[in-house]
Order: sequence, then structure tokens, then C-alpha cells
Amino acid sequence: MNVTGIVFTNDASLGELTTKRTMASLPFGGRYRQVDWALSNLACAGVRHIGIISRHNFQSLMNHIGDGEEWGLELEEGGLEFLTPYAQSEVHRYRGKLESLASAMDFLAYGSDDELVIMTDSAILSNIDLTKVIAAHVKSGRNITVVTKAGICNGEKMIDLAMKLDGKGNVTDMLVDFAAPADYVASMDIFVVGKKWLIQQTKEMIARDKFHMDRDLVLGGWQRGKVSVNVYPFDGAALYNESVEEYFKNSMALIDRDIRHDMFGGNHPIYTKVRDRVPTYYGEECQIANCLAADGCMLEGNVKESILFRQVTIAPGADVENCVIMNDSVVGEGAELKYVILDKDVTVTPGAKLIGTKKSPVIVKRGETV
Repeated sequence: MNVTGIVFTNDASLGELTTKRTMASLPFGGRYRQVDWALSNLACAGVRHIGIISRHNFQSLMNHIGDGEEWGLELEEGGLEFLTPYAQSEVHRYRGKLESLASAMDFLAYGSDDELVIMTDSAILSNIDLTKVIAAHVKSGRNITVVTKAGICNGEKMIDLAMKLDGKGNVTDMLVDFAAPADYVASMDIFVVGKKWLIQQTKEMIARDKFHMDRDLVLGGWQRGKVSVNVYPFDGAALYNESVEEYFKNSMALIDRDIRHDMFGGNHPIYTKVRDRVPTYYGEECQIANCLAADGCMLEGNVKESILFRQVTIAPGADVENCVIMNDSVVGEGAELKYVILDKDVTVTPGAKLIGTKKSPVIVKRGETV
């Protein structure tokens, strides 16, 4: 069965981390970008026609993905397409996912043999076998399949789409943009639908000034008895990076071997843009404990419970603990960092002291000197 893929880059704000980039291009896990999980999941399921929808700040993402070679998507037919908002002149920034799909009708109409569409987001990361999701959708015979995760709803976290299920896995209630109680399951923003059905529903919704996938199509359609919903429960690791606190917590979670294996080596590899760098150098006096360090680093200080991206420098006498340090950043001699996120190309001067907390890490913007 032929399948078309749609990746939403997600334009939610993580403060300084997403000022000049989308969630999709946010670095994560040492040498990856968040979009790598969505693209790898689709590519490893055999999806070869993928559209990436972004409404702004997409240059960084385009530079990272290129022609999609790392995911096997550099094809003469099908392959990878960027569906930016200026594809439709009257819509510069879409108000919801349905409106963004309305501006991508030419893309959806391409390839008449494609029977299904998988839509996925870039803020919720998982290593999921989408072939099983596709099979479950086809078997269900329902209009839409929603991939869900138990244990996310807790009565405090705002959930885009939450569902309550009966003992047979059928939906008995839905909540949108709500702090759903713990007996609800959370959508992972992965949907499988029939392509013709999606095109028809999108046109009808837009004609009624309805723009939102969760509220208008899924919840509204289900409440009216017009949309039948199948739920696919995912039992692997799912990292919801929808706030700075969650991004930091989930970055630290990668130090756990089981979570790291689930995210990077579970159902299939996670691919990313290849960059050739020299191996990381560990100085004679450095002390490294429970860290992920990418290639090209120069480590001569002390680092504990941290994520280091490519070409990070930790000078002698520096102490780094519970930090995320992105590409090409430098921590000077004698500096002390705890609960800090350094964006790319940051310089921490010798002797500087930056102390945050688990819930509120210090963030230093790209290119700054502190």
C-alpha cells in the first residue's frame, strides 16, 4: 500500500531556543534535530513521498535536511518537498493544521496510487514502527487512527488531544487543550487517514472556517458521529518536548541506557545529517561521568550528567553538571555550570558561574558571550 507522509514542524515556542528555528530543527540528543525522528519513522516504514509543512523560521530546517539523502528521499519522483506558507499567497501563516493542509492540496493530489496519509509532528519524539500503525488502521476500517501514549496525562500538563477509552480500546470521551486526568491517554500527534477522505474533509472544514485538526476534525467530527476513530496504543518511549522544562528533562533522560536504546535503537535507526568530525579528545585531567558526548569535542574539565553536541570545548578546571551544550560552544577555564542550556556558538568566559534549576534551566542564546 502506498502512503504519503506529512511532517508538521510545530511552531510552538520554547523561548530563546525557538526564536530563530522551528521545533523541528531544534537540536536534541547530541547530534540530532527533532525532525530526524519523524523522518526516520516515515522512511523506515517505506514512505517515499513526504511533505514538510512549516510556516516560518524554516531556513535552518532546510539547511539540515537538504534533499533528504540521509533518509533515502533524494528521488526523481516523490521524495521530499518543503511546503512553506507562501505556496498560497493569501495564507502567509496558517491558523491550524487543516488550513496548512488546504494550502498543500497539490502535494496531496500528487501520486494517485497513494491510498493513505500519515501525519506526524516534530515536538513528540518516538522510535515507532509505523508499518504496524498502518496495518492497525486498515484492519480497523475507521476514518482516522490516532497513536496514543498512556502515562502522559496527569491532571496538570496541557494535552492537545486526550481520550478516555473503555476496556475494548474504544473512545468514550475526548478533551482538547485540557489538563486531562490520569485515566486518559494522550495523542502523540501521529494520525493515519485515507487520502481521499482527508482531502474531502479538509475542504469541507475550511469552507466552514474550521482550521484545527484536533478540535474541529477529530473531536468535532467524533461528537457529531461523522468521524470514526481508531486508537493505536504505543508502549515505547515517547518524549514530549513541548516546553523548556520538558526539553531539558527529556535531554537528561537520554543518559538512561534503556531510554537511549528505545529512542535510538528500538525499532529502527534514527538518521541525521552526516558531518565528518575528528574523535572527541579527553584530556588527562578531565573527569567525565554519565554523559553523552558527540564527536569533535575537546574535553579537559569536569563534566557530569550532561549532553554535549559536536565540537564542544570544556577548558581545564571548568565544572559542568546537568547541562545541555550545543555545537561549537566553549566553556572557559574555571567556569561553573549547573542546569544550563547553551545554544550553538556560545562562549562562557573563564570563571563565569551559571546556576539554574531542573524546572527552570538557564538558557544562553546562540552566539552570545557570558
